[in-house]
Amino acid sequence: MIQKIPFRIALAFLLTLLSSVFIFHFLVMLKIIPYTIVWAGKIENDTQMYQFESVSVLINVILFSAILIKGQIVPWNVNPKIIQVILYIFVVIFALNTIGNLFAKMNLETYIFTPLTFISAFLCLRIALEKSK
Repeated sequence: MIQKIPFRIALAFLLTLLSSVFIFHFLVMLKIIPYTIVWAGKIENDTQMYQFESVSVLINVILFSAILIKGQIVPWNVNPKIIQVILYIFVVIFALNTIGNLFAKMNLETYIFTPLTFISAFLCLRIALEKSK
């Protein structure tokens, strides 16, 4: 059933979603969006926020790169098995994050980010299942 979603549509949707996530994290780092609504409300100060948000951006760069490689959008010569492992790791990360968001202190995280992380897990799985060429 998951493979009924066209591969290119899954790629485009997830890349768009991740681009939005990048913007969101940069807005948090610029303090335009309060950091109290991310990381389950556990960030206590600016230093923690910059550390946690930097990790988020780095993680998203890794996923974004893996998707670009898997979709053959960038011509980097990376072993397809490494890309597969990265994508499956992100399926697990997004699935666990979905569960975590259900128990977040902030309703915003529960109601907005739970569906987004679930969709991200689903799309990562769809992309990971595509046979490499």
